[in-house]
Order: sequence, then C-alpha cells, then structure tokens
Amino acid sequence: MSAPAWLLRGARVVDPAQGRDEPLDVLVRGGVVAEVGVGLDAAGATVLDVAGALLAPGLVDLHAHLREPGEEHKETIATGTRAAAAGGYTAVAAMANTSPVSDRAAVVRAVRELAEATGACDVFPVGAITKGQQGETLAEIGELVEAGVRLLSDDGRCVASARVLRNALTYARAFAEPVVIADHAEDPDLVEGGQMHEGVHSVALGLAGRPAEAEEVIVARDLAIARMTGGRLHLCHLSSARAVELVRRAKQEGIRVSAEVTPHHLTFTDEDLRDYDTNLKVNPPLRTAEDREALRDALVDGTIDAVATDHAPHAVEEKEVEFDRAPPGTIGLETALAVVLTELVAPGRIDLLRAIDALSTTPARILGASEHGGPIAPGRPANLVVVDPEASWVVEPPFVSKARNAAFLGRRLRGRVVHTLLRGRPTVLDGKVVA
Repeated sequence: MSAPAWLLRGARVVDPAQGRDEPLDVLVRGGVVAEVGVGLDAAGATVLDVAGALLAPGLVDLHAHLREPGEEHKETIATGTRAAAAGGYTAVAAMANTSPVSDRAAVVRAVRELAEATGACDVFPVGAITKGQQGETLAEIGELVEAGVRLLSDDGRCVASARVLRNALTYARAFAEPVVIADHAEDPDLVEGGQMHEGVHSVALGLAGRPAEAEEVIVARDLAIARMTGGRLHLCHLSSARAVELVRRAKQEGIRVSAEVTPHHLTFTDEDLRDYDTNLKVNPPLRTAEDREALRDALVDGTIDAVATDHAPHAVEEKEVEFDRAPPGTIGLETALAVVLTELVAPGRIDLLRAIDALSTTPARILGASEHGGPIAPGRPANLVVVDPEASWVVEPPFVSKARNAAFLGRRLRGRVVHTLLRGRPTVLDGKVVA
C-alpha cells in the first residue's frame, strides 16, 4: 500500500541541512517530499493546516535504551519507539546493553526485525565494543559492521582498558563505511559507590560522590588515543566543563571526535537533588551550575555536536526506593524537544536552526542515518516533525513510554509535537500516536 499524500501548508520550515528558516508549504507523495514552495496545489492530497507551527526534519536520537531483549518489564521496542514518535523522533540508536548484549550479529538482526515488525520509528542497533560489555575482548566488530552497525558502544560501562580502546579505534578505521566508537567516559575506579556529583551538595546530603575528574581523565585519555589511531571517537553524555574544554581543543587540533549532551544535563544541577528525587539520579551525575553553563555554551558553538536523550526507562518499583538503592536514569524521548525549546531557544541561548541541527541533522550524520535529518527537499524521504511552539503542557503520566521515571516530572514546558511522519506515513497525527 502506497503512503498517503499530504500537503503541510504554511509552516515555518526549519531545515539546518539547507540553512533554511522560512514559511513554506511541503507536499508529500509516495513517502517522499514531492515539492517545497509557497502556495502549492494540494492536487488530491490531504491538507494539514500547520500555519504557525514549526516543520523540521524528524529528530534523531544517538542514545536510547529500549531494553528489548531482556528487560521488557521496563520498555519494549514497540513502546520505546512510540514514545520516540510522540517526541518527534523518526530514528533512534538502540544501545547495546540488552540481555543478551548486542555484541554479535544475531542479536542485532533480532532487534532490527522486532523494530521492523513493531517499531514506530527507524531503529539503528548499536553494537557493543567488547564481548558482553566486559571491557576485555573486542566483540566481533567485523560481523557487526556487516550486519549494518555503524555505532559501537559499551555505554553504561567505560572502556577502562586503553589497549582495548586503541584496538577498537584502529579496527574501526578498516571499514569502507564510517564506523564510530562511542565511549561512556567515567573512570570506574573513581566513581565506584558514588551516587551524585562530588561536591558541597553531596556532602550536605550525605551521599557518596562521583567526581567530575572521573569524566575528565577518561576524556583526556580517549582523545589522546583518537589522535594516535585516527579513529572516529564519540563521547557520550558529557557533563563536565573541563571535559568540554578538552574536546574543544581536540577539535581545534583536528582530532576526529564528536560529543553529545542530554537535556537533563542542560537543565538541572546537583543542587536540584536536595529532595533526594531518584528521577534526577543519572550517570554521569548532574553537576554544578558552572558545568551546566559550559555545556550550554559548547552546544551553541558546536563543541558539543548533538543533543541525545539517554532515554533510560525503569520500572516504578525500581525507582521508588531510597536514593542510594535506585538505579540511575531518566526517560527523555517524549520531552527532549520541548526541553530544548523551553530552556534554550525561548530564552535566546541558542537559535532554532542550531537547536534542530543538534537534535536531527548532526546526529543523523554521526549515526550514518542518511534518510534522516534532512534536507527537506524533493525526492528525499518524508521523515518530518511538526511542532506547535506555543503549546504549553505539564510533564505528567500517563506517558507513551512504559516507564514514568521522568526527570522533568511536574515541569511546565512549551512546544509540543503535532504530527510526525515516517516516510510519509503518520506515526503521530494531531498530537496522538497512531503508529
């Protein structure tokens, strides 16, 4: 069955791939963008009046935990991708820390088949760097790449061995298609037993700390090895001002590195943990106001390339316990875009074109998701999101995700997804998930 035809009329088209930000109509036929212009004829298409709304390339998340296989009580590919669609995403990278771990092609194929059968967005399985994410022996990287993997990560665990990371970055250079090694940069010896950022607030709350230096020493090491090998390095969820400065200098040197930041690290600080809210317990931990400002500045100037959710769903009973017993993580697919619009775009900290670039165009490039991230141009797949920038809403259950451990619970945000199209088919229509 062919995809329906749609005329999205009168939106403010924000397309970072073409540097475009202007009111236009977009005609979609056969799953692709057919025309872009002013006063287009509907010619049998269903008209969606989106005047006053933003129309952008569908969002792309470099970092989501969909939990399937193995932890379906927390999330499934079906529920996680529906949450992604509700948040405006048309593609997500599914991290490898499933059970079994995505360290071989059979698991990758299983994830992809599940996504094709039940997914509401495209799913790009991430392969593990090491077998079982144990940090000791490289996974069958060649087999994973042959299965279509372009991003490898032991996320949740730092690759503690410099030798293993060197081998991974060296091996990644051997393939015709770009292969990226993504590291969770926290020295495991320095964060063992830590519950939050180490500083005055951890002392006041009586909680063991995870120092920023744990991130900084690994970022410095990883950048040195990337310089040595010439491999493509990606740094997950940066949280430290000094780590940001290391990345800035590395980019000036020409080291092949990219980096991401989460919406919660762009918004909250360690002071927000004063009520022991387990929804704000994340790894790496929320840091100081100075760190947060450095992250925001780095996103504006491109030192940090992308905004990634680190969507990490947990069952209610796992989070509603004492702070030191709760697992780290927050859901984020349904709120990321609104958080960026509310916390950064509305106050004038970042312009809208750069914000969409960090949420869509650049992560698509890093992931190798060539059908996503724009440009919004004739012949391109119609992977699009339409957002009402003035819609005000409070983050509260029920969520589309199975989980409800949201860092932004109770917070009022501005900007809500109206429509999401995946290859011209609506996954969200008039604000409701229909996939």
